[in-house]
Amino acid sequence: MAIRIDNVGIAVRDLDAAIAFFTDLGLTVVGRDEVSGDWTDTVVGLDGNHAKIAMLATPGGEVRIELFEYLHPEAIETRPTLPNEIGMHRVAFQVDDIDEALAVAARHGCHPLRGVANYRDVYKLSYVRGPSGIIVMFAEDVTAGD
Repeated sequence: MAIRIDNVGIAVRDLDAAIAFFTDLGLTVVGRDEVSGDWTDTVVGLDGNHAKIAMLATPGGEVRIELFEYLHPEAIETRPTLPNEIGMHRVAFQVDDIDEALAVAARHGCHPLRGVANYRDVYKLSYVRGPSGIIVMFAEDVTAGD
């Protein structure tokens, strides 16, 4: 069986704010829609499912992120995920310039959880709390110029 990741889905409280954050980082919106009906109830497992969605892609299109804002049933607010909690909780991007990525994030009110770390002189790494509390990791390969 052949398998590949098609996309990663992230529920957000404000679709437009999340789109602005990710497009400022360099992702491109490849589609937007509003979905509802029997097929969405079946696939998602929620009766009366109704959501606004947007598909974004990294440059080159290798990775796609689907953002969705629930209109019905009402979205459930949760406390922000902690890095050591079980389950999916972050999306990671390799960036050419971590300082630039952090500056873009800061323009959206998103700041590092603690700062920028150096991993064995191979990567500079930082987690930020993105839109809707999403943990976003930036990784800059500091060996890229070697």
